Amino acid sequence: MKTDDLIGLLAADTTPVPRRVGERRMALALGSGVLLALAWVVVHHGLRSDLAQVALTVPFVLKLAMPLAVAALGAVAVFRLAHPGLRLGLLRWGLAAPVLLLWLWAALVWWQAEPVQRAPMLWGDTWRVCSVNVALTSLPVAVAVFWFLRGLAPTRPVWAGAAAGWLAGGVGAAAYALHCPESDAPFLAVWYVLGMLVPTALGALAGRRLLRW
Repeated sequence: MKTDDLIGLLAADTTPVPRRVGERRMALALGSGVLLALAWVVVHHGLRSDLAQVALTVPFVLKLAMPLAVAALGAVAVFRLAHPGLRLGLLRWGLAAPVLLLWLWAALVWWQAEPVQRAPMLWGDTWRVCSVNVALTSLPVAVAVFWFLRGLAPTRPVWAGAAAGWLAGGVGAAAYALHCPESDAPFLAVWYVLGMLVPTALGALAGRRLLRW
């Protein structure tokens, strides 16, 4: 086919794209991913038995605040990276802000604790499985967000994949927190963040292959 014929064929297809189709697609992806992640936690792990008692305590609220902030910032980054011409700008640096604040909180708690208290605060009772469970809980969200991205036009596939993994890791950590009994800041600063970095790295690798035009 000649170039002129191809241009004419493309120009003839002027069917308008529905308004806010990207927003609706992302809402569907996030909604389904979050529901699946929560269902996985409830069915496979179960909610912590004292959830009603601790839900409004400061440690538990702060425990949820970090991954939820990561998820919110990650969602904005994913949406922008899905659209050619939209840049991350300062958001690129802000994506790590919730984790940096958690690390500052953990450092303060660590510094104020007695030496004998520090090891239990870091290792807790579930360090062997925490990061793995956070990463596994993030998988439904990661799959859903990749579906969203493949329906749009990301021009930076590695960045888009990493942002999708960061978003998924935030949701996975928040969902898993409903089961996890740990609330010490040093524990969260290491094992929760590690669990969130796993889908971020895998998302960057998958993005290189799955999000290329």
